Order: sequence, then C-alpha cells, then structure tokens
Amino acid sequence: MNISEIFFSLQGEGKLTGVPSAFIRTTGCNLRCAWCDTPYTSWDAEKGERLSGEEVLSRIEGFPTRYVVITGGEPMLDADVTPLTALLKEHGYHITLETAATLWREVCCDLAGMSPKLSNSTPWNREEGRFAEAHEKNRIHLEVIRRFMAMPDYELKFVIDKPGDLAEVKSLLATLPRVDPANVLLMPQGVTVDELRPKADWLVAICQSNGFRYCPRLQIEWFGQRRGT
Repeated sequence: MNISEIFFSLQGEGKLTGVPSAFIRTTGCNLRCAWCDTPYTSWDAEKGERLSGEEVLSRIEGFPTRYVVITGGEPMLDADVTPLTALLKEHGYHITLETAATLWREVCCDLAGMSPKLSNSTPWNREEGRFAEAHEKNRIHLEVIRRFMAMPDYELKFVIDKPGDLAEVKSLLATLPRVDPANVLLMPQGVTVDELRPKADWLVAICQSNGFRYCPRLQIEWFGQRRGT
C-alpha cells in the first residue's frame, strides 16, 4: 500500500478515545471535503511510501499496543487493504478502519469508524468549485454504510458545522437499518481549539437531547493540528 505515515499515539476520536494505538495512514481519497484536515495525504495518491503488509507489520510491532487504526485519506481505495487487515488480525490486533464509507472491500475489522460526509463538506467555494460536483455525487453510499454496519462494531461520526446539520443527520439515519443512538457520534468541525470550543456548547446540548455521543477531537487539544498525532 501507499503509506503516508505510521505512528504511535492515543486515539483522539470515537468510541476508543484515549486508547494507545498504532496508526497506519494511507494516501489518496476519492472525496474533496471543504474542511479536509489531511490534504497532505488525501489529495495525491502517489505520495507516500510503498510498503508491503509485512513491512507495515514490522513497523508497528514495537509499539506498546494491540490496537491499530487504519486511516487516510481513504484506505478503502487500495485493494491491498484486504490482505493487510487479514495479516494484522492474524497477529492479534484489534483493527479500527476509518472510512467515509463510500467504497467497499472485504476486510477484517473490529470497529468500522465510518464518517459519512454531510453537505457541509462539499467544496463549492474552493478552486472555483471544480471538485464540488464529483464530491457531491460520491459522498453518500447507503449500501456501503449498511455493509459496514454488519461488522462486529461500528460508529457513525458526523462532522457538524452548524446546528442545522442535525436535520441532515436524522434524514440519513432514517434511511438505514435501526441505528443505536449510542453509535452516532457528533463531532464539531474545526482544526484548532479556538474553532472547536464555541461549537461544543450547542453541540453537547444536541447530543444530550437526542441520545447521541459527543465526539471531541482530543488530538487537537493534546498535540495541535500536525502530522504524526
């Protein structure tokens, strides 16, 4: 696979927040979110280092954890994600796969960390909107989401920019098999603490009233917006 970076850190988002984890970040993405926080790896599939599954395994074996997070970019773009997850599972790792849930491959996965993109992600105003139409067409694939929901465990993380985004979340959930509200995580949009904190006030209240989980982006509080965290 083309790998942007491999590092050891604490998981800052989702159900496993705070868990020491090995992160494997792939390159390339089929979407172009307006607020993308990893453009260095998402928008050029040729960047990074080409590594075999065995080479990836050798780099994480020294980390003091049995939890691994495969993230991106969009890791499901690369067919080699299938044998990589099988290898990691064979060696006893708990695997979280972070994905926008627009593409499907057979993978070994203990926690499907899905982040379906709401309309607030469409880049209408960036680069004269040249990626907007393709992004809008591809950002939601209900059948892929349903297949990931059949994994041993899953979470649906939604990036929320304004209170009105909640209606879109509820509309999407209504098209899916019954979703436990505890599997719905609402995460404020922002890449700095100053951007995140003002949104926390009203987003926490929304979570309380709907039984959803509030999903902080603790890696930003801990380390700032930088690579390898």
